[in-house]
Amino acid sequence: MARLNSSSTAEDLAALPKAHLHLHLTGAMRHSTMVELAELHGVSLPPALTQEWPPQLSTADERGWFRFQRLYDTARSVVQTEQDLRRLVMEIAEDERAEGSGWLELQADPSGYAATYSGITNFTDLLLDAAADAQQATGVGIGIIIGANRTRHPLDARTLARLAAQYVGKGVIGFGLSNDERRGPAADFEAAFRIAARAGLLLAPHGGELVGPPSVTACLDKLHANRLGHGVRSVEDPAVVERLAKEGVTLEVCPVSNVALGVAPGPAAVPVRPLFEAGVRIALGADDPLLFGPRLVSQYEVARDAHGFSDAELAELARMSILGSAAPPSVQASLLAGVDDWLASR
Repeated sequence: MARLNSSSTAEDLAALPKAHLHLHLTGAMRHSTMVELAELHGVSLPPALTQEWPPQLSTADERGWFRFQRLYDTARSVVQTEQDLRRLVMEIAEDERAEGSGWLELQADPSGYAATYSGITNFTDLLLDAAADAQQATGVGIGIIIGANRTRHPLDARTLARLAAQYVGKGVIGFGLSNDERRGPAADFEAAFRIAARAGLLLAPHGGELVGPPSVTACLDKLHANRLGHGVRSVEDPAVVERLAKEGVTLEVCPVSNVALGVAPGPAAVPVRPLFEAGVRIALGADDPLLFGPRLVSQYEVARDAHGFSDAELAELARMSILGSAAPPSVQASLLAGVDDWLASR
């Protein structure tokens, strides 16, 4: 591509300070850890999670999404003890440090772990304690986003919003909404997001991944999203793209995930370049590397290789991730200075 003038290797991109804003707890597990814990706890893993890993996935229809979710639930089932959860969070932080993340916003749905960890409150307490230990050990700042499930009743989302509100200032920084957006309209979750907004939480629902621009608009109008998980389908409506740019809404774009799930036919079709040139803020994310394989640096490699991002543009993507985060001002300032140093050394 003519615009490509980046000389950055994978090692260079790992040295670029950045924030990671779109990573799910279960989906961030190391594949080797999943296999080891499954053997330890007697959990039978399907071939798609063992010899065929990473699995071939497509979410073009609800059946495909159901298969993805079933694999995800199976992976979550190997995390059964306090030691397992602490190991999971510590390894996530270690992997983020290796990828150049100075700040991580990790999304978790406590209801998915409630039965194993004696309720959503006990699970959240343990998760936050594990995150604090991992932050201390690795130097990677960690904020937790409590994520509701679009396929469950909206009352469940309200319960999780109230839970998140209880932990403001204690490690929880945001409230999200994930799973199949075809099955849970944003309007159904307005009440939950009002609760989160009153508590001062960052509002970061998924939208514009499996459904087009109307889903993005609904997240903005009904849920008052500060950030949007994915949002790539917004490119189908220039007016929505213009609004995202004007309102400064950061999109958490996950290129490898988009290709793996069939949202885009290939890396070049993920609209990183069009969104960037339209002035939309972009924070690249890995989503669920347990199921997709690559982690954060690979997302920057897609921007470099498939979209011709120069070193200066890659640095700008890193700045956007930091500025779009809920990291404390001192952390943001340190990371931004690191980005400037990285670019000056090119």
